[in-house]
Amino acid sequence: MAIKPDMVGMVVKDMAASLKFYRLLGLAVAENVDLDPYVEVITPNGYRISWNTEAMTKEIDPNWVEPVGQRINLAFKCESPAEVDQTYSAITASGYNGHKEPWDAFWGQRYAQVLDPDGNSVDIFAILPE
Repeated sequence: MAIKPDMVGMVVKDMAASLKFYRLLGLAVAENVDLDPYVEVITPNGYRISWNTEAMTKEIDPNWVEPVGQRINLAFKCESPAEVDQTYSAITASGYNGHKEPWDAFWGQRYAQVLDPDGNSVDIFAILPE
């Protein structure tokens, strides 16, 4: 058997608000899907991200309850440390919450964290030059 990770799916309260946020991170999500109950995109490096409305999720699983706390987050790789700073600034200037401003992490990356409309932590990073 050869099982391979293929997709990360998220349950969202407001599809349009969530897609607007992730478009700021460079995901090529079609503009005409903001009211759909399910949306997915294939990233340039070949993996899928999907968004599922709470209503659709409850239709599939009537016992689903909104989770409390953070259990998983997405990380977006930038081309340069400067792009981390620019992306963080663009997202926070668009009204989204920054969680942790850009910093040079001890593990050799420029790192920042923002919150999507559902409060999920999203990491933005780039490799620091040696």
